[in-house]
Amino acid sequence: MVDITHKINTLRIATAQAVVQVSKQETIDAIKNRNVPKGDVFEMAKAAGFLAVKKTPDLLPDCHPIPVEYTGVNYRIENLSIFIELTVKTIYKTGVEVEAMHGASVVALTMYDMLKPIDKGVEIHNIKLLEKKGGKSDRKAVPADIKTAVIVCSDRIAQGVGEDKSGKKIIEKLAAMNLPVNDYSVIPDIKENIQEKIRSLCTASYRMILITGGTGLSDRDVTPEAVSDLIDREIPGIAEAARQYGQERMPTSMLSRSVGGLVGDTLVITMPGSTGGVTEYMDALFPQVLHVFSVIAGSKHE
Repeated sequence: MVDITHKINTLRIATAQAVVQVSKQETIDAIKNRNVPKGDVFEMAKAAGFLAVKKTPDLLPDCHPIPVEYTGVNYRIENLSIFIELTVKTIYKTGVEVEAMHGASVVALTMYDMLKPIDKGVEIHNIKLLEKKGGKSDRKAVPADIKTAVIVCSDRIAQGVGEDKSGKKIIEKLAAMNLPVNDYSVIPDIKENIQEKIRSLCTASYRMILITGGTGLSDRDVTPEAVSDLIDREIPGIAEAARQYGQERMPTSMLSRSVGGLVGDTLVITMPGSTGGVTEYMDALFPQVLHVFSVIAGSKHE
């Protein structure tokens, strides 16, 4: 199956449709009056749809088992056509459109099976996805005018002793979202140096500054303190979300002292200095953290 361990849980909703067409009005009347010999067609088919949704990963090899938290079935009759709409909801890492389509198709097939003794002309049509929410297609476009900087805070790398990997990983992750990095620098983990660099970037109209390194527990790790002194509006949820995401994958993520917030209108986020750490932070925060720029723009127009 496709690896989804890097994804985050979000509310996912999908609605699928199937159409059952009968050949005579007497069939519709029998369904409405519950006179079909095999039983209540609508209720029996609904129950079959519930089971189908739950069993979807048992039948489709590449479908992930998911916690189905809601399934609903609605019927609409138009002339000799019965429209079936089945909705599935979950809070998980992957969508539920396949579950919804599978459920709708089994509802239709159950109706066919129950109606065929009284109507030899029953047909199934138009099994399709009507709507899905909560995945990539639901996200707003990434703003195109975000001037971005990546700062690596490391005494060793600044001295030419080590090689930067975490900063380059951030740049790689941003590139995948079509976000270019306009400034990339390596500086010592010294409070004054960090603050001077941030101030210069803010003066140069940079909108986002991502800093890697200097968030450990050593007395030499001063990046969070340097940034905190400059932040005008802290956004605690940024670091909380990243740490929670990391904690589910690495038990020591709780030790990160990263911070995030606004210096003026510039978003500044500090991240761990390891490649794995920044990978988790980027996966946890992006692209959803970019919504902050829409919030800022909206507040200016109020």
